Amino acid sequence: MRPDTPAAHVDHAAEAARLERTAGLYPEDAEALLLRAAAHRELGGDRPAATALYDRLLSSPDGAENPYLIRALKAANLWEYGHEAEARAIIDGVRSASPRDPAPWVVVAESLETHDELEAADETLTEGARRVLAGVTEPPHAARPLLVARHRVRRMLGAAHDEWDRLADTLHSLPVTLDELHDPKRVWSLGSEEPAELEAELSRLRAELGAYRAALSRPFPVAILHWPAGELAELTEAYPSLADEYPSREEHLASIETALRDLAASGTPNLGVVHGTVPSYEAFAASEATSPTDPSLLPQYATTLAARGHAVAWPPQRGTGCWCGTDRAYEGCHGV
Repeated sequence: MRPDTPAAHVDHAAEAARLERTAGLYPEDAEALLLRAAAHRELGGDRPAATALYDRLLSSPDGAENPYLIRALKAANLWEYGHEAEARAIIDGVRSASPRDPAPWVVVAESLETHDELEAADETLTEGARRVLAGVTEPPHAARPLLVARHRVRRMLGAAHDEWDRLADTLHSLPVTLDELHDPKRVWSLGSEEPAELEAELSRLRAELGAYRAALSRPFPVAILHWPAGELAELTEAYPSLADEYPSREEHLASIETALRDLAASGTPNLGVVHGTVPSYEAFAASEATSPTDPSLLPQYATTLAARGHAVAWPPQRGTGCWCGTDRAYEGCHGV
């Protein structure tokens, strides 16, 4: 659940510094960028600097978008360099807050698991599953790491499979089953001092990692740009020349759904929607040394947002909200 940061062949201090500079240029993306920077600080061994970044995010005047995830990451980092009491206090606070986001639960539980507190990790993941899956008929994609982590911990404890373990099995579609992947003998063999045993296990893991990478190596989505109502009104008022691109809010929404369906019909994979804001669009135009009035900049802006991880997958999962931002499910809104 941590930001994706490669562990090898990277100057982590330099990459963290670059991300921190970029966060200053793109305030709207600062939280995601600084979380990645903090991960690089941890990987580079500068854990106090990582804590400082987590504190910076938590003390932001505008408030953090994902405060419980940041607290969980901070706790895991603190524990790794000797601040166990403070880490435990933060972990207790995250659990008491009972967030709906699965990510904080996974980070907290993995920290407990790392320190051989498997029972506490199991309790945390079970508590998180109850919170995240309450009232849903189909588990959201974001809940899958939580269910998989819970399966692993319970396998290490020798617990019998329950309904959520079986659900994790059904969501796991790769050739290597979760039971085999989470076999305690395999997990413990990674800590073996016998070179032959360790090398054999690493060879098996390399083969399985190749399958995982093939499954997860999706390009970022082909993204269509959506302007929420307030942003669209501000955009066309500030830049009247763009009004030809967006004659009305209704036409804007209809054209997005039509474009996505046409792309899907043509076989284009990994479709998504990105939500524009006028300040970030203006910042992007400035970074490209061009004017926001240039209509050709709009698709470039959409691609850049998608590359930064801001795309929402289309079509939305059944029962989830429509991409246009209404309170209605997609099936009863633009998915009809």
